[in-house]
Amino acid sequence: MNKHLQQVRAFHDSFGIAQPEEGDSGHVSDMDIVLRQALLLDCASETFKAIAAGDLEKILAGLVDLAFNAWAAIATRGDDVVAVAANWRQDGSVLSVVRVLSDKVNQCASGETVHYSGLYAICAHLAQRFVNADFDQAFQILQRHLLSGRGDSVRIDLSPALFE
Repeated sequence: MNKHLQQVRAFHDSFGIAQPEEGDSGHVSDMDIVLRQALLLDCASETFKAIAAGDLEKILAGLVDLAFNAWAAIATRGDDVVAVAANWRQDGSVLSVVRVLSDKVNQCASGETVHYSGLYAICAHLAQRFVNADFDQAFQILQRHLLSGRGDSVRIDLSPALFE
């Protein structure tokens, strides 16, 4: 199982969030998919605002948050991450980033693990190629922050994950 997905499952266990056992596929209702999609759209919106502002740390936070929520959706299904290729090439325009993220988030409306896996893959790819950051380190920082229980009361510092 993907190590980040294991950590998300552990996070769910810590906070009593229901999820099937690993390998046991759980039923996900249409309303759960709708709520998950609303959360992904909110995360994408924050990421797009960070792109417009040119704030690399907030862009990284948005990408990690999107990936975390994609893993959470996979965990609530009881599935594992599906290996998918992340297809994005820097073309000199931030609109290509917005397009690829929008497409991946929209595909998640299917509720299928392959689409959540695709969102995770593109977020990891963009963190490395667009932001120039260590995605794994940023995820570890987010995970520690979430487990601390401080939530939004303390701003998360992802600057150590930036390669600048």
